[in-house]
Amino acid sequence: MAKIKHPHLMSPGRIGPMSLANRVVLPAMDMNVCVDGEIHQADIDHYAARARGGAGLVITGASAVAFPVGAASTKEPGLSDDRFLPGLTALADAIHAAGGKLCVQSTHHGKVARIDTLQDRPLLVPSEPDYDFDLSALADNTSTELRKMAAVTGGKQASYHAATAEDVAWLVETWADAADRVRRSGADAIEIHCAHGYILGAFLNQRDNRRTDDYGGSLENRARLACEVIRAVSDRVGDQMAVIVRVAGQEYGQEGGLTLAESCAAAVMFEAAGADAIHVTGWGRNPFSNFTDGPLPDKVGAYADLAAEVKKHVSIPVIAVGRMLPDVAEKAIAEGRADFAAMGRQLLADPDLPNKLGAGRHQDVRPCINCYVCVQENFWDDTPLCAVNPALGNEALVPFVRTTTPKHVAVVGAGPAGLESARVLTERGHRVTVLDKADRLGGTLWFSTLTTPANEQLLDWLTVQVKQLGIDVRLRTEADRATVAALAPDHVVVATGAQRPRPEVPGGDLPHVHTGDSLRNLLLGAADAGEGTGFLRTMGKLGRATGITRSPEAIRKLTRTWLPIGKDVVVIGGSLVGLELAEWLAERGRTVTLLEEGRQLGLPMAMPRRWTAVRAAGALGVTVHRKAVATRITAEQVEFTVDGEAHAVAADAVVYADKTHAAAPLAGELAAAGVEHTVLGDAAEVGYIEHAMHSAWEFATTF
Repeated sequence: MAKIKHPHLMSPGRIGPMSLANRVVLPAMDMNVCVDGEIHQADIDHYAARARGGAGLVITGASAVAFPVGAASTKEPGLSDDRFLPGLTALADAIHAAGGKLCVQSTHHGKVARIDTLQDRPLLVPSEPDYDFDLSALADNTSTELRKMAAVTGGKQASYHAATAEDVAWLVETWADAADRVRRSGADAIEIHCAHGYILGAFLNQRDNRRTDDYGGSLENRARLACEVIRAVSDRVGDQMAVIVRVAGQEYGQEGGLTLAESCAAAVMFEAAGADAIHVTGWGRNPFSNFTDGPLPDKVGAYADLAAEVKKHVSIPVIAVGRMLPDVAEKAIAEGRADFAAMGRQLLADPDLPNKLGAGRHQDVRPCINCYVCVQENFWDDTPLCAVNPALGNEALVPFVRTTTPKHVAVVGAGPAGLESARVLTERGHRVTVLDKADRLGGTLWFSTLTTPANEQLLDWLTVQVKQLGIDVRLRTEADRATVAALAPDHVVVATGAQRPRPEVPGGDLPHVHTGDSLRNLLLGAADAGEGTGFLRTMGKLGRATGITRSPEAIRKLTRTWLPIGKDVVVIGGSLVGLELAEWLAERGRTVTLLEEGRQLGLPMAMPRRWTAVRAAGALGVTVHRKAVATRITAEQVEFTVDGEAHAVAADAVVYADKTHAAAPLAGELAAAGVEHTVLGDAAEVGYIEHAMHSAWEFATTF
């Protein structure tokens, strides 16, 4: 048996009366598949898959204690009536049958209770907000996205109601009643949400709570309501369930937010009130400008230090969350900085993560690439998707059904669509041959690892899977009709990626003008890299001689200290690729100008990632021109217009990242020859990693 790399993470643990097989926790991730608050089979399938995958503790998405009052969605679980008990009980039974333990997260969403606004109720708050959100990031949203977000509240404007003494008493009693229903369902724990701006978290911080009564002012007063709820819940459930309290170790983005010192002091009060564990999260107070500070951070181990500090002040277990990747979690637990690690997006990407770690198969864990595709759906009350795991929300897709008619499939293209289709086809029993003209696996995915390091983990995973399955891969092989015919396949998959044209303006063919393809070839030292700047020619030669360009990490490090590409760079096209390249070049000291013909940047990035990328580019000094049309490129500058007004900017190098389009010339040749084929990924429709992986599954699981 392989040596277990994460022994502390995989060791048994205990929270109050609840014993757990390991320290891996699925935190609350809203799936939005309930029907009027009732849990149905889709929810059960989702959570049971994570329990079967080995998660020690499974926590449901946010569940409304007073449903529909205080709910953010009618698709979240309700806890306010016995009609919700059958679904809760069925979920608890399924989790137990799968070998896991169930925790139900309980909350009242307070100032973000969208259903209250939809149903014409004022939002319950400690004090009426005296601030507005910074909505400038929404300039990079499409009209479709804005309409979908507004539709959740029916386009209605929120109103507010500052909680009275009667409201406070009602909250405590309602929470206790909800906890009793959770107990009767057979669940093992309840989590009380005291963070993320929900009602208890809003009472806890000074910015939302400006009260002058016993529930405002000092931290002890601001924590009073949470402590009363914890005490009432603990009294109601006794020793039959564990009581977990979720608190923000820190709030970001607005003065007056909760500080770490306050969180530590509050955690001490929560323990005294009856909490069996503290779950330390973080919260960006403006969802449109710092969502990736919290609650879903883009930094690995984002809240590990916060959890470690809280742990110094309490004697009960502490759960750390915030991109707690396995190695980070193992280290935190081994060093006594946390007791449990919550892995939300990681378990969406691979529900079998704990079992794989326990078996010493860490290299087989499908990674989350931190793309925010999943959480974007929550903004318009839809079911999360996963860019790398098409089975999310449709767990019946796995395990794969073995084919009864195995065939030989030739896959042309070793990018994500090609490799994933090859993997799934092989696991289903087909024989696969992969052809690619490049000297390495990954296609454009390889190049994307330079600007987006998380993508490298996906490439590594695909590479390992292809090798372990023994798939026949033939690199440096140009595929044409004759090459394919020589293989005599039963079917051909064309996954050759998108086409990236040169700019159709005067000067678009100058040697310092690069498309994504030519820039990639030159950086990677491809033999057909052609001419280009002195730096890129040097990089090509150096890469071929030393192998540096075989390592994305080596290129990322080298280019931070040595990038003689010229001081002034113009990137034409501000979509996903152009925005990422602009940020990457600016990080390396270049003066970057980004020209985008449309109004929005970063499309089709998922919204939170898009908002952060635009903000980061601005902070790095990238000059952005929207509604900008390039008209001419010279040896020294790029000329362009904005609303018909002429401009020019200096350019030692130009990167054209626009007009990328789907094209599959090989498919035309195969069609003419009568060869059965399927076009996947960007060759069929430009949709980057998400479309590549999903189109691969759509084909390979049914072929």
